[in-house]
Amino acid sequence: MMRPQDIVILLKLVTLEDKPWQYRDLSADLFIPLSQISASLKRSEKAGLYHAEARNVHRLALMEFIQYGLKYVFPTSPGAMVTGLGTAHSHPYYKKFFQAEMQYAWPDEAGDIRGLMIEPLYPNVPKAARKDELLYKLLASIDILRVGKVRELKMAMDELKKAIL
Repeated sequence: MMRPQDIVILLKLVTLEDKPWQYRDLSADLFIPLSQISASLKRSEKAGLYHAEARNVHRLALMEFIQYGLKYVFPTSPGAMVTGLGTAHSHPYYKKFFQAEMQYAWPDEAGDIRGLMIEPLYPNVPKAARKDELLYKLLASIDILRVGKVRELKMAMDELKKAIL
């Protein structure tokens, strides 16, 4: 069974392109323990989203899962007001295109906005997002798929397709 952090790890691998990586690098960049990285990649391989020998993501399969299954497998609803790091349409990239009454945020003490809480796919997502701008944008796009409106969904899907395919 897939777990939310599996998506975070696969998206991180996508951002690395063809650069060499080690499990410990993923662990350090994502603030996810090594044992969870290993278990995640085994689950992803079993699901057909990752090829262990080639050490690459099956990008088309990942895109299909994100497009058609993610919001059903990892649903979320906006929660209480929190201080945090902007996500979904509150990500700096998407703010340029969408006006919204309410901000969305991942809870984070070092955050710079107040908004309705969106539960991140993994608790340390805000820390990982601060280290990797592309990963941050992709994870915010994922959150749009989880809570966004039709116009936002189209743009988020387009951005995810550009990065993944």
